[in-house]
Amino acid sequence: MNKDWIKLIVGAFFEVLWVIGMKHSSNWWQLLLTGIFIFISFYALIKAGETLPVGTAYAVFVGLGTAGTVISGILFFGEEFKISKILLIIVLLAGVMGLKFVTGEKGEE
Repeated sequence: MNKDWIKLIVGAFFEVLWVIGMKHSSNWWQLLLTGIFIFISFYALIKAGETLPVGTAYAVFVGLGTAGTVISGILFFGEEFKISKILLIIVLLAGVMGLKFVTGEKGEE
């Protein structure tokens, strides 16, 4: 895995944090921290998109962010656990991994 994919994964991690922050922030410093997470998240996506195809990068970014947000909601915030939800997350992650495996970098082909 090269550095651009790692940037994308880091960006997706911070996406999960800012989505959680948007829902649970209750004062100005939590909102400020959420804003910082938004900046880091999109900066990592932009930097990864300089080398990776932008469509694939965005799909992986959003897919990982979605999976992370759903799993965090179940584990930390008491959201409903359903087998169907987990199976759909697995399908989503399989698609994300598939995109990663079939995507080259600019200039690699």
